[in-house]
Amino acid sequence: MRRRLLAVLMVLMGAAALLLCVPLADAYARGRTEHLLLQRRSEAVRFADLADRAGTEADRAELSAEIGRYAELYGAAVVVVDPSGATVARAGSATARTALTGPGAASAAEARDRALTGRSTDRLPTVRPWGPARVLLAEPVGRDERVSGAVLLAVPTDAARRDVAVRWSLIAAGAAAAFAAAALVAAGITRWLMRPLLDLDRAVEGLAAGSLGARAASDTGPPELRRLRRHFNAMAQALAESIGRQRDFVADASHQLRNPLATLVLQLENVEPHVAAGPGRAEHARALEETERLEELLDGLLALARVESAAPGLCEQDVASAVRERVGAWLPVLRAAGLELVVCGPPGELAARALPDAAGRVLDAALDNAVKFVPRGGRVEVCARRDADGSAVVRVADDGPGVPEEQLELLPRRFARAPAHQNVPGSGLGLAIADEIARASGGRLGVGGNLPRGLAVELRLPPP
Repeated sequence: MRRRLLAVLMVLMGAAALLLCVPLADAYARGRTEHLLLQRRSEAVRFADLADRAGTEADRAELSAEIGRYAELYGAAVVVVDPSGATVARAGSATARTALTGPGAASAAEARDRALTGRSTDRLPTVRPWGPARVLLAEPVGRDERVSGAVLLAVPTDAARRDVAVRWSLIAAGAAAAFAAAALVAAGITRWLMRPLLDLDRAVEGLAAGSLGARAASDTGPPELRRLRRHFNAMAQALAESIGRQRDFVADASHQLRNPLATLVLQLENVEPHVAAGPGRAEHARALEETERLEELLDGLLALARVESAAPGLCEQDVASAVRERVGAWLPVLRAAGLELVVCGPPGELAARALPDAAGRVLDAALDNAVKFVPRGGRVEVCARRDADGSAVVRVADDGPGVPEEQLELLPRRFARAPAHQNVPGSGLGLAIADEIARASGGRLGVGGNLPRGLAVELRLPPP
């Protein structure tokens, strides 16, 4: 957005600079052309007066000498004609005179005819750095019905074009300097406007990623953006306090309930020898089983609260090593459950950046589910690999009964259980904790079906 805003401002300033300097440059060129016309026309008027008084041979010799000196001094061509258009006197180089009398001199003929009718040249083509190289003007000899000829001048425009080029260069330099100064001001204004927005965007991104301490720190910019920053920080603070209170409550409640629950389990175990055989003993066993299940549930809630409230202390770790370690620990458990374990992955290091032991903790949850839900004789496959985008991927797939497709998205939620697995021991928090660990690590946990049947859990962790 900053580049787009700066581009818009630069285009507007460039257009403004062009709209100012182009008319100014054109006005100077026209003014310089008018000045050239006035200068050369005064000289043409003097030659016309000399031609009008040239009644004798001496006068005509003086006229020829005068136009000769003028032509030599300015590099111009001067031609004096009588009323019939015949040349009376001429001066200047052959090249210069060609513009007046040579083939294709239509404009010279037109100016001559106007002068022979008593009209002087009152307009010249605008002189610009690239041309014209010469301008033509004519002045009648005599006045009104006493017109006795005309004086034609082909004047070089080198000096005028040079003046126009110099002035246009100064105008262009001034416009470039003004544009550069305006660009610096625009860059400063853009930075002033965008800095609080970029800071707010980073804070929103951090808050969305789970960093409840993210705040917008920039106190610059317009008053509206500063007010927005204060409102956002107040909202983020209120949200962080609310979520913190919820997490503290879950953690405290889980922790406080552990002691009386442990006492209850101990008392139930102590009472067991005194319970007579029969229905009472079965009820006692079910009560003890439920208390153990409640203890497991409290442990899961406490673990989830710790994961959610932990600061995102990410570190670089070897995912492949963690996979090998956890697979080695779970191998006896899987064999005891009658499951086949297949492991594939890179022989070397598979680096990623995540929470400490993130891959191992997620792998524990996935393998624990496999032990619970895959029947004996089933197969569990654990693969670790590097994806094309650099992410470290750990995939745990089984060929168990799986979960219907419409229920897959429910599995990472807390206490989520498939209807067919409601009686299987567990708290329903394993994948929820794994999903929270993946998100806190900047990665993602995916749960999908495995072909031809079964469930697949895939953990993606960002590269270091």
